Amino acid sequence: MIHEKALVHPNAKIAEGVEIGPFSIIGQDVIIGKDTWIGPHVVITGWTTIGNNCKIFQFCSIGEGPQDLKFKGGESQVIIGDNNVIREFVTINRATTHGGGKTILGDGNYLMAYAHVAHDCIVGNQVIMSNTVSLGGHIEVEDGAIIGGLVGVHQFVRIGAYSFIGGVSGVTQDIPPYILAVGQRCKPYGLNMVGLKRHGFPQETIKGLKKAYKIVFMSGLILQKAIKAVEDDEIWSIPEVVHFIQFIQSSKRGICR
Repeated sequence: MIHEKALVHPNAKIAEGVEIGPFSIIGQDVIIGKDTWIGPHVVITGWTTIGNNCKIFQFCSIGEGPQDLKFKGGESQVIIGDNNVIREFVTINRATTHGGGKTILGDGNYLMAYAHVAHDCIVGNQVIMSNTVSLGGHIEVEDGAIIGGLVGVHQFVRIGAYSFIGGVSGVTQDIPPYILAVGQRCKPYGLNMVGLKRHGFPQETIKGLKKAYKIVFMSGLILQKAIKAVEDDEIWSIPEVVHFIQFIQSSKRGICR
């Protein structure tokens, strides 16, 4: 189901059930999985692999070279999983050859209009990026995170699982998992209670995360002592609490506080 006015390179690998709209351009090294729908005026180039049952709306650009002044060409990839919705004017750049070689988007993500995923980013599963979210290079976004509209995220930042970043925020440091954060320079504002409940986290887990959050952010302890206090508490038996603390411990840019 390829429109007669689409330009599809004969070496591109197009699976069964794929639909490609008019004036879209598909490059020679592109692989597109089953039942994926591509609207009109979409450009997919580079070494790009797209999974099954994705929906890619008009005027998207996927797999173009990275916006990195150090990049001098070479083979690098964009890998997109299954069941993703990529709305109008989204841009997803392929990776640099010196930064890992892969820009990755997992499964079941929803990228709204004008969102940008820069080179070498790794975005997990079930992530929502609202309109005009802009990810700099080398960013990691864990599963279930929601990023509000007009948010800019600095390169090399990590965004933790099931966190929620409010709109019109600037993110320059890591956002720990499970929290709410917002601001011109993002600050934490408690747990993402609505998100945790919607995703079916047990009440015991939410209580443990709430206690860990209070120790880290509200106890007045320096970070190392706050982490030790959580590790010595009975809540350390909860896997999500362990992930919360280990994420903080592994931060290279520091966390928002």
